[in-house]
Amino acid sequence: MRKLEGKAALVTGGGRGVGAAIAHKLAAEGARVLVNDLDAGPAEETVAAIRAAGGEAEAFPGDVAAPDFGERAIAALLERFGRVDIIVNNAGYIWNTSLQKTVDEQWYAMLDVHATAPFRILRAAVPYLRDAVARETVAGTPVHRKVVNVSSISGLYGAATQIAYSAGKAAQIGITRTLAKEWGRLRVNVNCVAFGYIATRLTQPLTQGEARIQVGEREHKVGLDPGYVERMRELIPLGRPGTPEEAAGAVYLFCTPESDYVSGQILVAGGGLLL
Repeated sequence: MRKLEGKAALVTGGGRGVGAAIAHKLAAEGARVLVNDLDAGPAEETVAAIRAAGGEAEAFPGDVAAPDFGERAIAALLERFGRVDIIVNNAGYIWNTSLQKTVDEQWYAMLDVHATAPFRILRAAVPYLRDAVARETVAGTPVHRKVVNVSSISGLYGAATQIAYSAGKAAQIGITRTLAKEWGRLRVNVNCVAFGYIATRLTQPLTQGEARIQVGEREHKVGLDPGYVERMRELIPLGRPGTPEEAAGAVYLFCTPESDYVSGQILVAGGGLLL
């Protein structure tokens, strides 16, 4: 029996990198996964790969920062799978500059995708959770549900040139600890994984070629200075960046029945790196 058999999960930012690895991991353990990504193509590629491996998944492309995204995502999860068991707030990106160069648009973009979007998604789930818990209480069949928010060591410790990103990721920690207290009565475990240096297109050394991502009408350069990458390798006790699959494993821990009495916790998946 797979540990997540019959569960229904929403994974935002699930078309690439860590998000795709999370979607694959949950599906491999039996969950039916609604895969969100800003772009339809990557979401559909993840879904196709999950189905090819024998899993069940549906694509739900769209911008998590859109005001109505949370309500539409929860409605889609219920329409396609009939229940809400796991929500992984993973979607996000990095837009770095020093404080004096950070414009209001940049500040709000980072808060919108990393803090406001998860807030709206979780708020939209409340009516379903209340009704489901009431039914389960009467029937004597309690169910634990899981929320995993994805933060960063930048949200825990800050990082130069990441004032907006760090603020958004720190907000994830506040959301996690607040909802752990509010939603305990609903038997929802709310936890957070803070990633260290995970090897993805967003963190590739710039020497590998300039990579860019498109978010709305803006194009953003992504990647890290090679010198910074080398310093990170020296600081990480395990001596290397993590893989998307290893990052997904940390998220999966909070989705399993073994975590039913764990809530409000922040797990750093950073190879031992504690800045």
